[in-house]
Amino acid sequence: MSLARIHKETLVESVIAQLRATVESGEWRVDERIPVESLLAERLGVSRNTVREAVRVLVHAGLLDTRQGAGTFVRAAIDPAETLRRIGRAGLLERVEVRLTLEVEAARLASLRHTDQDRAAMRAALDHRLAHRATEPANQKDLLESFIEIDARFHGAVVEAAHNSALTDLYRYFASATIDTIRQTEIDQALPVPSHADHEALYNAIVAQDPDAAALATRQLLAGTIAALSKVNNDGADRL
Repeated sequence: MSLARIHKETLVESVIAQLRATVESGEWRVDERIPVESLLAERLGVSRNTVREAVRVLVHAGLLDTRQGAGTFVRAAIDPAETLRRIGRAGLLERVEVRLTLEVEAARLASLRHTDQDRAAMRAALDHRLAHRATEPANQKDLLESFIEIDARFHGAVVEAAHNSALTDLYRYFASATIDTIRQTEIDQALPVPSHADHEALYNAIVAQDPDAAALATRQLLAGTIAALSKVNNDGADRL
């Protein structure tokens, strides 16, 4: 076992990191029972209470599973909570690119599979978005957060209209990063904001049942943001 003794003050966090790394490296496989607390404590050089707390956190996160009378087993190959944190730490360009990947396929499928109910949900979100843009800003911060929520609702409705449960779940998992990309494009004056016309073009392509046009409209919606962020990244690399 490749666990190393810990000498940091944040013992529980350090144990969590080592246990997570052992699982994600494949050393402990899904459905495999991990060593007992006493053995882990000895090899890590910490108390059993510290190990117990670290295991409890990873059980809560869904990485491990404690089975009464049987021990603690690996439940998943990756820690969902940590993966989400890693996504949050990724650069904005990377997050926008992932968002684009998911939304392009969602738009293609939505154009082929959407129902009248889906069309109504997308239309309502789009109309709400336009109306919100015309609202006088009584409180700029509150207005911005409200708009972000409305904008995200439209994109979520497109994903729902794809009628692919795996894609929907993946997009929901990525939702916080998606919302953050919307927030950044609204806040950063250097980034072009996708226009309402861009959103209308996407909706119209889906309603027209044209998957290629829907995919293109999605790409065009985020093309300006990706181009601006790519330029910033390239300029920064040139200065190194």
